[in-house]
Amino acid sequence: MLTEEQITENRATLHELQIEHHDLNQVIDHLMQNPPPDDLLIRRLKKRKLLLKDRITLLEHLIEPEDRA
Repeated sequence: MLTEEQITENRATLHELQIEHHDLNQVIDHLMQNPPPDDLLIRRLKKRKLLLKDRITLLEHLIEPEDRA
């Protein structure tokens, strides 16, 4: 069980990750409409976005675990 302090810290981290995920989504959308000469940047950003999504999901489950009843 998480302490109130851990929950507060996880919520702050979750919020930061959600903002970064949103920002990356906007950058990727822009780059998809105006592609760079090499699509390596887009692939790297998409990979980072997926990693962020995984961390977001993990933190969400830590903060509010699903009822197992």
